[in-house]
Amino acid sequence: MLWNEITIHTSEEAVEMISNFLHEAGAGGVSIEESGSLNKPRDTSYGQWYDRPLNDIPEGQAIIKGYFAEEVDMDSIRSQIEPRVEQLRTFDIDPGEVKYELKTVNEDDWANAWKQYFKPLRVSDRLTIKPTWEDYEPASEDEKIIELDPGMAFGTGTHPTTSLCLRTLESVIKGGEEVIDVGTGSGILAIGAVKLGAKHVLALDLDPVAVSSARENTRLNGLEERITIKESDLLSVLNASDPTLGIQLPVKLVVANILAEIILLFIDDVYKALEPGGTYIASGIWKNKEEVVETALKAAGFEIAEIRRDEDWLAFVARKR
Repeated sequence: MLWNEITIHTSEEAVEMISNFLHEAGAGGVSIEESGSLNKPRDTSYGQWYDRPLNDIPEGQAIIKGYFAEEVDMDSIRSQIEPRVEQLRTFDIDPGEVKYELKTVNEDDWANAWKQYFKPLRVSDRLTIKPTWEDYEPASEDEKIIELDPGMAFGTGTHPTTSLCLRTLESVIKGGEEVIDVGTGSGILAIGAVKLGAKHVLALDLDPVAVSSARENTRLNGLEERITIKESDLLSVLNASDPTLGIQLPVKLVVANILAEIILLFIDDVYKALEPGGTYIASGIWKNKEEVVETALKAAGFEIAEIRRDEDWLAFVARKR
Protein backbone atom coordinates (compact mmCIF):
# COMPACT_ATOMS: atom_id res chain seq x y z
CA MET A 1 0.00 0.00 0.00
CA LEU A 2 1.23 3.48 -0.89
CA TRP A 3 1.06 6.47 1.45
CA ASN A 4 1.65 10.19 1.07
CA GLU A 5 4.46 11.45 3.29
CA ILE A 6 4.77 15.08 4.38
CA THR A 7 8.06 16.03 6.01
CA ILE A 8 8.25 19.17 8.14
CA HIS A 9 11.59 20.59 9.26
CA THR A 10 11.02 22.62 12.40
CA SER A 11 12.23 23.21 15.97
CA GLU A 12 12.11 20.81 18.93
CA GLU A 13 10.01 23.41 20.73
CA ALA A 14 7.19 23.05 18.18
CA VAL A 15 7.25 19.25 17.81
CA GLU A 16 4.25 18.36 19.96
CA MET A 17 1.96 21.03 18.53
CA ILE A 18 2.81 20.22 14.90
CA SER A 19 2.43 16.50 15.58
CA ASN A 20 -1.03 17.24 16.93
CA PHE A 21 -1.86 19.27 13.80
CA LEU A 22 -0.93 16.26 11.64
CA HIS A 23 -3.10 13.90 13.69
CA GLU A 24 -6.02 16.33 13.53
CA ALA A 25 -5.59 16.52 9.75
CA GLY A 26 -6.07 12.74 9.57
CA ALA A 27 -2.53 11.36 9.54
CA GLY A 28 -2.34 7.58 9.79
CA GLY A 29 0.95 7.90 11.63
CA VAL A 30 3.48 10.50 12.72
CA SER A 31 7.22 10.02 13.25
CA ILE A 32 9.55 12.45 15.04
CA GLU A 33 13.32 12.68 14.89
CA GLU A 34 14.90 15.31 17.12
CA SER A 35 18.40 16.70 17.35
CA GLY A 36 21.08 14.08 17.82
CA SER A 37 24.21 16.09 17.16
CA LEU A 38 27.31 13.93 16.97
CA ASN A 39 28.84 16.30 19.53
CA LYS A 40 25.97 15.81 21.98
CA PRO A 41 26.88 13.75 25.07
CA ARG A 42 24.72 10.72 25.76
CA ASP A 43 23.26 9.89 29.15
CA THR A 44 24.74 6.67 30.50
CA SER A 45 23.89 7.29 34.16
CA TYR A 46 21.67 4.21 34.30
CA GLY A 47 23.90 1.99 32.18
CA GLN A 48 22.18 2.78 28.86
CA TRP A 49 23.87 1.43 25.77
CA TYR A 50 23.50 2.65 22.19
CA ASP A 51 24.01 0.60 19.05
CA ARG A 52 23.33 3.42 16.56
CA PRO A 53 25.10 6.74 16.02
CA LEU A 54 23.44 10.03 16.79
CA ASN A 55 21.94 11.84 13.80
CA ASP A 56 23.27 15.09 12.39
CA ILE A 57 20.11 17.18 12.85
CA PRO A 58 21.27 20.57 14.18
CA GLU A 59 20.82 21.23 17.88
CA GLY A 60 17.29 22.38 18.74
CA GLN A 61 15.80 21.28 15.42
CA ALA A 62 13.56 18.34 14.50
CA ILE A 63 12.07 16.50 11.55
CA ILE A 64 8.41 15.44 11.69
CA LYS A 65 6.83 13.13 9.13
CA GLY A 66 3.12 12.58 8.72
CA TYR A 67 1.58 9.78 6.65
CA PHE A 68 -1.70 10.05 4.77
CA ALA A 69 -3.65 7.64 2.59
CA GLU A 70 -2.76 7.61 -1.11
CA GLU A 71 -6.03 9.26 -2.19
CA VAL A 72 -5.62 12.28 0.12
CA ASP A 73 -4.98 15.67 -1.53
CA MET A 74 -1.65 16.63 0.03
CA ASP A 75 -1.73 20.19 -1.28
CA SER A 76 -4.91 20.64 0.76
CA ILE A 77 -3.25 19.08 3.84
CA ARG A 78 -0.28 21.41 3.52
CA SER A 79 -2.54 24.44 3.12
CA GLN A 80 -4.33 23.44 6.37
CA ILE A 81 -1.13 22.95 8.36
CA GLU A 82 1.06 25.86 7.21
CA PRO A 83 -1.02 28.70 8.72
CA ARG A 84 -1.41 26.77 11.99
CA VAL A 85 2.35 26.31 12.22
CA GLU A 86 2.95 30.01 11.58
CA GLN A 87 0.32 30.91 14.19
CA LEU A 88 2.46 29.18 16.84
CA ARG A 89 4.69 32.26 16.85
CA THR A 90 1.82 34.27 18.34
CA PHE A 91 1.83 31.84 21.30
CA ASP A 92 5.59 32.28 21.85
CA ILE A 93 6.36 28.91 20.27
CA ASP A 94 9.07 29.37 17.65
CA PRO A 95 8.86 26.71 14.89
CA GLY A 96 12.09 28.04 13.38
CA GLU A 97 12.73 28.13 9.64
CA VAL A 98 10.03 25.69 8.56
CA LYS A 99 10.50 23.61 5.41
CA TYR A 100 8.04 21.17 3.83
CA GLU A 101 8.60 18.15 1.56
CA LEU A 102 6.03 15.85 -0.08
CA LYS A 103 6.53 12.37 -1.54
CA THR A 104 4.87 8.95 -1.89
CA VAL A 105 6.25 5.96 0.05
CA ASN A 106 5.48 2.27 0.54
CA GLU A 107 3.81 1.36 3.82
CA ASP A 108 6.60 -1.06 4.76
CA ASP A 109 9.07 1.82 4.58
CA TRP A 110 7.56 3.59 7.58
CA ALA A 111 4.97 1.54 9.49
CA ASN A 112 7.51 -0.57 11.36
CA ALA A 113 10.88 0.90 10.41
CA TRP A 114 11.02 3.11 13.52
CA LYS A 115 10.95 0.05 15.77
CA GLN A 116 14.60 -0.74 15.04
CA TYR A 117 15.55 2.45 16.91
CA PHE A 118 13.41 1.79 20.00
CA LYS A 119 15.51 -0.37 22.35
CA PRO A 120 15.14 -1.22 26.07
CA LEU A 121 15.82 1.99 27.97
CA ARG A 122 16.71 2.38 31.65
CA VAL A 123 15.14 5.73 32.58
CA SER A 124 15.62 5.74 36.35
CA ASP A 125 17.03 3.75 39.25
CA ARG A 126 14.05 1.40 39.19
CA LEU A 127 12.31 1.75 35.81
CA THR A 128 13.23 0.28 32.43
CA ILE A 129 11.06 0.64 29.33
CA LYS A 130 11.06 -2.47 27.14
CA PRO A 131 9.49 -2.55 23.66
CA THR A 132 7.29 -5.62 23.38
CA TRP A 133 9.29 -6.90 20.41
CA GLU A 134 12.65 -6.80 22.25
CA ASP A 135 14.13 -9.39 24.62
CA TYR A 136 15.44 -8.09 27.93
CA GLU A 137 16.19 -9.49 31.37
CA PRO A 138 16.14 -7.19 34.45
CA ALA A 139 19.46 -6.77 36.18
CA SER A 140 17.93 -7.08 39.67
CA GLU A 141 14.67 -7.66 41.52
CA ASP A 142 14.36 -3.92 42.10
CA GLU A 143 14.29 -3.14 38.37
CA LYS A 144 10.70 -2.69 37.18
CA ILE A 145 9.93 -3.36 33.51
CA ILE A 146 7.37 -1.32 31.56
CA GLU A 147 6.26 -3.33 28.52
CA LEU A 148 5.38 -0.86 25.79
CA ASP A 149 4.04 -0.74 22.26
CA PRO A 150 3.21 2.94 21.79
CA GLY A 151 1.64 2.59 18.36
CA MET A 152 0.60 6.07 17.24
CA ALA A 153 0.26 7.49 20.77
CA PHE A 154 2.79 9.85 22.31
CA GLY A 155 5.09 8.42 24.95
CA THR A 156 7.97 5.97 24.54
CA GLY A 157 10.18 7.28 27.32
CA THR A 158 12.84 8.45 24.90
CA HIS A 159 11.56 12.03 24.89
CA PRO A 160 13.03 14.18 27.70
CA THR A 161 9.59 15.13 29.02
CA THR A 162 8.51 11.51 29.48
CA SER A 163 11.74 10.26 31.07
CA LEU A 164 11.83 13.37 33.28
CA CYS A 165 8.28 12.67 34.42
CA LEU A 166 9.03 9.02 35.21
CA ARG A 167 12.06 9.95 37.30
CA THR A 168 10.00 12.57 39.13
CA LEU A 169 7.26 10.02 39.82
CA GLU A 170 9.89 7.71 41.27
CA SER A 171 10.97 10.39 43.73
CA VAL A 172 7.40 11.31 44.75
CA ILE A 173 5.51 8.00 45.00
CA LYS A 174 5.86 6.37 48.40
CA GLY A 175 3.29 3.62 47.91
CA GLY A 176 -0.49 3.29 48.13
CA GLU A 177 -1.37 6.56 46.36
CA GLU A 178 -4.40 7.08 44.14
CA VAL A 179 -3.26 8.97 41.03
CA ILE A 180 -4.78 10.83 38.09
CA ASP A 181 -2.73 10.89 34.85
CA VAL A 182 -4.02 13.70 32.59
CA GLY A 183 -3.18 13.24 28.89
CA THR A 184 -1.99 9.67 29.31
CA GLY A 185 -0.91 9.08 25.69
CA SER A 186 0.53 5.55 25.51
CA GLY A 187 -0.22 5.06 29.21
CA ILE A 188 3.45 4.97 30.11
CA LEU A 189 3.18 7.25 33.17
CA ALA A 190 0.15 5.42 34.55
CA ILE A 191 1.95 2.09 34.18
CA GLY A 192 5.13 3.52 35.70
CA ALA A 193 3.19 4.91 38.67
CA VAL A 194 1.67 1.51 39.47
CA LYS A 195 5.02 -0.23 39.03
CA LEU A 196 6.44 2.23 41.57
CA GLY A 197 3.74 1.41 44.11
CA ALA A 198 0.66 3.53 43.39
CA LYS A 199 -2.58 1.85 44.47
CA HIS A 200 -4.67 2.87 41.43
CA VAL A 201 -4.36 5.27 38.50
CA LEU A 202 -7.14 6.99 36.57
CA ALA A 203 -5.66 7.71 33.12
CA LEU A 204 -7.41 10.34 30.97
CA ASP A 205 -7.01 11.39 27.35
CA LEU A 206 -9.22 13.16 24.82
CA ASP A 207 -7.62 11.30 21.89
CA PRO A 208 -9.34 7.95 21.14
CA VAL A 209 -6.11 6.65 19.56
CA ALA A 210 -4.27 7.31 22.83
CA VAL A 211 -7.05 5.69 24.86
CA SER A 212 -6.84 2.55 22.72
CA SER A 213 -3.04 2.47 23.00
CA ALA A 214 -3.10 3.01 26.78
CA ARG A 215 -5.58 0.18 27.22
CA GLU A 216 -3.45 -2.19 25.17
CA ASN A 217 -0.27 -1.29 27.07
CA THR A 218 -2.10 -1.67 30.38
CA ARG A 219 -3.14 -5.16 29.26
CA LEU A 220 0.44 -6.02 28.19
CA ASN A 221 1.60 -5.18 31.72
CA GLY A 222 -1.25 -7.08 33.39
CA LEU A 223 -2.51 -3.97 35.19
CA GLU A 224 -6.14 -3.81 34.06
CA GLU A 225 -7.30 -4.03 37.69
CA ARG A 226 -5.14 -1.11 38.82
CA ILE A 227 -5.43 1.35 35.91
CA THR A 228 -8.74 2.81 34.73
CA ILE A 229 -8.61 4.53 31.32
CA LYS A 230 -11.21 7.06 30.22
CA GLU A 231 -11.67 9.19 27.11
CA SER A 232 -12.22 12.41 29.02
CA ASP A 233 -10.70 15.60 30.37
CA LEU A 234 -10.16 16.31 34.05
CA LEU A 235 -13.05 18.74 34.41
CA SER A 236 -15.57 16.18 33.12
CA VAL A 237 -14.31 13.70 35.71
CA LEU A 238 -14.60 16.25 38.52
CA ASN A 239 -18.16 17.11 37.53
CA ALA A 240 -19.30 13.50 37.17
CA SER A 241 -20.42 11.07 39.82
CA ASP A 242 -18.89 7.98 38.22
CA PRO A 243 -18.40 4.87 40.39
CA THR A 244 -16.22 3.26 37.71
CA LEU A 245 -13.27 5.68 38.01
CA GLY A 246 -11.29 3.36 40.26
CA ILE A 247 -10.19 6.24 42.51
CA GLN A 248 -11.82 8.34 45.22
CA LEU A 249 -11.64 12.11 44.79
CA PRO A 250 -9.71 14.02 46.00
CA VAL A 251 -6.47 12.12 45.27
CA LYS A 252 -2.91 12.37 46.57
CA LEU A 253 -1.17 12.81 43.20
CA VAL A 254 -1.94 14.26 39.76
CA VAL A 255 0.54 14.07 36.87
CA ALA A 256 0.27 15.79 33.49
CA ASN A 257 2.87 15.57 30.72
CA ILE A 258 1.33 18.04 28.27
CA LEU A 259 2.32 21.31 26.64
CA ALA A 260 2.44 24.36 28.90
CA GLU A 261 -0.38 25.99 26.95
CA ILE A 262 -2.68 23.09 27.87
CA ILE A 263 -1.44 22.84 31.47
CA LEU A 264 -2.42 26.48 32.00
CA LEU A 265 -6.03 25.66 31.09
CA PHE A 266 -6.76 23.27 33.96
CA ILE A 267 -4.55 24.25 36.91
CA ASP A 268 -7.62 25.13 39.02
CA ASP A 269 -9.17 21.75 38.16
CA VAL A 270 -6.03 19.97 39.37
CA TYR A 271 -6.12 21.96 42.62
CA LYS A 272 -9.70 20.83 43.15
CA ALA A 273 -8.83 17.19 42.39
CA LEU A 274 -6.03 17.07 44.99
CA GLU A 275 -6.35 16.48 48.71
CA PRO A 276 -4.61 19.02 51.04
CA GLY A 277 -0.89 18.36 50.86
CA GLY A 278 -1.34 16.51 47.56
CA THR A 279 1.25 16.74 44.79
CA TYR A 280 0.95 17.93 41.19
CA ILE A 281 3.68 16.94 38.70
CA ALA A 282 3.36 19.21 35.65
CA SER A 283 5.75 18.31 32.84
CA GLY A 284 6.08 18.86 29.10
CA ILE A 285 7.07 22.49 29.69
CA TRP A 286 9.60 24.18 27.41
CA LYS A 287 12.07 26.48 29.15
CA ASN A 288 10.52 29.69 27.80
CA LYS A 289 7.22 28.87 29.60
CA GLU A 290 8.75 28.36 33.05
CA GLU A 291 7.81 31.75 34.49
CA VAL A 292 4.21 31.81 33.23
CA VAL A 293 3.49 28.28 34.51
CA GLU A 294 5.10 28.98 37.89
CA THR A 295 3.06 32.17 38.25
CA ALA A 296 -0.17 30.34 37.40
CA LEU A 297 0.56 27.51 39.84
CA LYS A 298 1.18 29.94 42.68
CA ALA A 299 -1.92 31.97 41.79
CA ALA A 300 -4.01 28.80 42.07
CA GLY A 301 -2.68 28.18 45.58
CA PHE A 302 0.15 25.75 44.91
CA GLU A 303 3.57 25.84 46.57
CA ILE A 304 6.51 24.99 44.29
CA ALA A 305 8.40 22.16 45.98
CA GLU A 306 10.89 21.52 43.19
CA ILE A 307 11.66 22.20 39.54
CA ARG A 308 13.36 19.36 37.66
CA ARG A 309 15.09 19.79 34.30
CA ASP A 310 16.17 17.68 31.35
CA GLU A 311 17.81 19.52 28.45
CA ASP A 312 15.45 22.43 27.67
CA TRP A 313 12.40 20.82 29.27
CA LEU A 314 11.26 21.03 32.86
CA ALA A 315 8.76 19.56 35.33
CA PHE A 316 7.21 21.31 38.32
CA VAL A 317 6.56 19.44 41.55
CA ALA A 318 3.86 21.54 43.23
CA ARG A 319 1.95 20.90 46.45
CA LYS A 320 -1.54 21.95 47.44
CA ARG A 321 -1.44 24.06 50.58
